Amino acid sequence: MTAAHAWIAQLLRAMRGRRIAVIGDLMLDEWYWGSVRRISPEAPVPVVEVDDHTYTLGGAGNVVNNLAALGAKVSVFGVIGGDDAGDRMLALFDRLGVDARNVARVTGRPTTQKMRIVAHNQQVVRADREAIAPIDGSVRQRLARALAQLDGKIDGVIISDYGKGLVARQLVQAVRGFSRAAVIAADPKPQNLDAFDGVDWIAPNVAEAQSAAGIPIKSDADLARAAKILMQRTHAKHVLVTRGEHGMSLFSKGEQPLWVPALARQVYDVSGAGDTVMSTLTLALAAGATMAQAVTLANLAAGVVVEKLGTATASAKEIAAFAEHRGVQTPLHPGRRQPAKPAAGKPKRVRRG
Repeated sequence: MTAAHAWIAQLLRAMRGRRIAVIGDLMLDEWYWGSVRRISPEAPVPVVEVDDHTYTLGGAGNVVNNLAALGAKVSVFGVIGGDDAGDRMLALFDRLGVDARNVARVTGRPTTQKMRIVAHNQQVVRADREAIAPIDGSVRQRLARALAQLDGKIDGVIISDYGKGLVARQLVQAVRGFSRAAVIAADPKPQNLDAFDGVDWIAPNVAEAQSAAGIPIKSDADLARAAKILMQRTHAKHVLVTRGEHGMSLFSKGEQPLWVPALARQVYDVSGAGDTVMSTLTLALAAGATMAQAVTLANLAAGVVVEKLGTATASAKEIAAFAEHRGVQTPLHPGRRQPAKPAAGKPKRVRRG
């Protein structure tokens, strides 16, 4: 890594030990990994011969996992069911050393679980088990009280909304009321945008930005207009729009937008990449990074995870190595765009079905 980019290693070190709270919809991802050699005689579907069976944290749990991989001290707030999937999720949190005392177990409500069968790096099918009705008000009130007690004890908050009934204005305002400043980041669902009034920054993808703003996005000008609408509705200081293979665009009040091109060589899986961006950027800002530095680092982390199959994380060592081999893309103003220098041809996406 060049001396000009030595700040990356310094920032990664400064991020370790930062205290981050994660509020959001927790999910358990179940994976069956195998291969296909024949078609079922019962129906025209492939028979997957299973070689491995694993569980990972999904949804807001993937945000937790990414933060832990970067050395943060994490407290998680959410809801799970009184079922085996909930037990597995708590065990995964315990393995990461995460404070899960404020994960509420709700009898009669299933833990959100997504089961995927993958053969030859291709997703064959996914089956979901979930409840999306709003959680009981008393449970949300209990979580809000616990959040309020973190005032002065944490460096940042990430609110991860997957539309499963947990995130509401009451929880957002519990952290907005902190007397000591903490970075407040959010990934809202478009239909729940108004609950996020006053957060520091939000990070929708293009489809979410288009839906939340209520306008089609077909150009950079459309994207800028959509970001302006989102800032007006949420009073957020920054809107970071993730754009898949087109990188990310950052819009900040009173400043020109910035664009960072994608860095991945082989895009195997974009699922969970938004969680990685949220985690890395928030943790970097909590460690004192500028917004441009934080976006640059988050872009590097995203480049690491999309080259992996399944919901994945990026460690500090992997990010540093990725920056060493791929270079560092400095955010540019739209009028000064330059394409990222390819390392091994055009990025190739391997579809997962």
